[in-house]
Amino acid sequence: MGHEQLHAALQLPAGSWWDWDVLAWDGGRFRLAAGHDLAYHHGLEVVFGDPVYVSCPTAFHDPVFRAPSGGELEGLTRRLGEEPPVVVAFEADGGGQEPVTCLIAAARLDIVQGMVLRYRPDDPAPAGTDGTAPGN
Repeated sequence: MGHEQLHAALQLPAGSWWDWDVLAWDGGRFRLAAGHDLAYHHGLEVVFGDPVYVSCPTAFHDPVFRAPSGGELEGLTRRLGEEPPVVVAFEADGGGQEPVTCLIAAARLDIVQGMVLRYRPDDPAPAGTDGTAPGN
């Protein structure tokens, strides 16, 4: 997405992006993975470059992306000293009885689509996938 500002609802490519988790937070990148079942693979990554504010659970479902509110932008600007170039807001099922409100601010945003296995194909099946209990 480059360096343009994003303060509108995040638009994702068509797909089944129900299941989400934090894939990594390292080297100035905060990476979210999405798919229809994250047990074995994911098909989408939302990568925030140089994140400056992150408020979301480590795993969530069915996010509904929206434009950040004026109050959310004002709060971030007050905390950070300037308005961040990218602000993504959404509500999601975080496992509780009510949806959780999430907010992520960063310098840039990239959306990467493509199948990524959660284990290497030449590795033995992940524990428990061969019908036995882990450790047996």
